[in-house]
Parts: sequence; C-alpha cells; structure tokens
Amino acid sequence: MRSPIATARRRLALALRDRVAGPDADRRAHSIWLAPGERRFAPDDPICRVQGHAGMYAGGIRALLLQSLHPLAMAGVGEHSGYRDDPWGRLQRTSEFLAMTTFGPAEAAERMLDKINRIHETVSGADRQGRPYSASDPHLLRWVHVAEIDSFLVAHQRYARRPLTPPEADRYVDQASYVATRLGIPDPPRTVDELGTALAAYRPELETTPGALDVVRFLLLEPPLPWAARPGFWMLAAGAVELLPGYARDLLGLHLPAPLRGLEGMTLRAVAGPLGTVGTRAVGWALGDPSEPRNAPGSSQLSVRTPLT
Repeated sequence: MRSPIATARRRLALALRDRVAGPDADRRAHSIWLAPGERRFAPDDPICRVQGHAGMYAGGIRALLLQSLHPLAMAGVGEHSGYRDDPWGRLQRTSEFLAMTTFGPAEAAERMLDKINRIHETVSGADRQGRPYSASDPHLLRWVHVAEIDSFLVAHQRYARRPLTPPEADRYVDQASYVATRLGIPDPPRTVDELGTALAAYRPELETTPGALDVVRFLLLEPPLPWAARPGFWMLAAGAVELLPGYARDLLGLHLPAPLRGLEGMTLRAVAGPLGTVGTRAVGWALGDPSEPRNAPGSSQLSVRTPLT
C-alpha cells in the first residue's frame, strides 16, 4: 500500500505526464525509453543531463517568451502552430520531439527529424507588415534554436544541484548542434560563447508585436489550466521570467511600474527566483517517481547506450 507521500508523488507525476505526453503517453514513453536500439547520446552526456532535468519546464517557458519576440517566427507560430486552439497538443509534440532526439533510438530520431523537415517545407506566409516567412528559412530556424538552447542551459545552470562545468556546457551546445544541422541550420553554435554571440546577433530584429504580447497573456495570465494547477505553473513561470534577459522583459512588458523599476532586479532575485526553484524541485520530485517509464528497470538497462559518433 502506498504511503500518502508516495500517493501524492504519483498523482503529480501522472498530472504532469498527462499534460506533457498526452493520452498516448504509454506508447510514446515505450518508443523513447524502452525501445531497443543504439542511442546517439550516452546517459551521462551533458545533453541528457540538461534535457532530462526538471529545469526544462521553466526553461521551456523562457524559450517560448524569448522566441515570441522575433516577428517572423511569431507570425509562423501564430498562424500555423495552433498554440491557442490546441496548446497541449503542441506541447506534447514538442516534448516528444525533444525526448526522442535526445533519449530515443537513433533510427527513430532520424525518422522524426525527416518528418519535421517535411512539415517545415509546407509552412510559409507573411506577417502583418507583409514580410514573408518560411518555417524552413535557416535564419528563422537558427533563432528558434539559439533561443531554445540558451533557455534550457540557463535554466539548468540555475536549478540543477550539479550544474554543468564550463567544458560540459560547451559540450552541451555542441551536442545540441546535431539536431540543428539536421533541421537545416548551417554552422550552428558549438560553444557557449558562440551561442551568446548568435543570440546577440538577433537583438536588432526583435520587436514588441501583438503576437508576442498575446503569448505573454496566454502563458502568464490565462494559462490553459484548471485553477488548482495554476499556482504550480505560475511558480515555474516566475522562474522563467527571472531568467529572461532584461531587454526581453522590457519588450514583453514584464517589469515593475516606473517608480519601482530600480527594485526590479532585487525583487526578481528575492521572489521570482525562489518560486522557480520550488516549482522546479516539485517537478523533479514527481519525475523521480519509480512508476514512471523513464525510471523503470528496463529503461535503465537500455540506457547503457552505445553513443553514435
């Protein structure tokens, strides 16, 4: 018989799994964690440590907020992704993609990458100012990649009990570049310094647009969650906002009123940062539930992987 604590842990794990993996969670988990086959990355590789850590939740929110500031990337998301009509479906597809390309059998990961490339070829349009965009545009793909990897790394370094060392952080960026290359991004960043340079290069292109502000409202004010689940989500969101660059918070309107602006940094560190830590540790506690497929004995045996070079 489960103890009350074990029962609470299992319930939280199932709630997270239902949102992130969806109704087909068992099949997806088996295809990623339990299916036989060589993996591209070993379990102690930096990419597995970062992208298997609970910090991905706050990191993912930060990435979405940051990515929304590029008007052409946001136009494509707004018109084609269905993030408002089917937000959980989009999250589930993104989660499956990240998990499969990081932890899944290499052959299955390659098939998924091919599928994503085919989808990207069908997505194009123009923003409100008539500027054309295409989901297969290497420049836009590079923006999405650098904003995402920077967010995942920043969140991991903040919330992990054992952050990556500088050489490990460089290795993470390098390992993440494989998927970027397969998605059509020429010469993606391979070190933390290159990642920072790549991110800064997009700064002149970032704008406050109605689409970006809609993402803020949707994610931070009107998340598609029952009220009982919102406090936990808002803890993660507070952490995500604290981790954003200052210019991104300014463009998104995520700052204190002008008379209190001088206290903003201290307030974020004193309030938002600890909330993010509590939320992330609660997620990590749930993800450690022994009933989860990723923690099953069979999965741990398969995780003794043969890294591909």
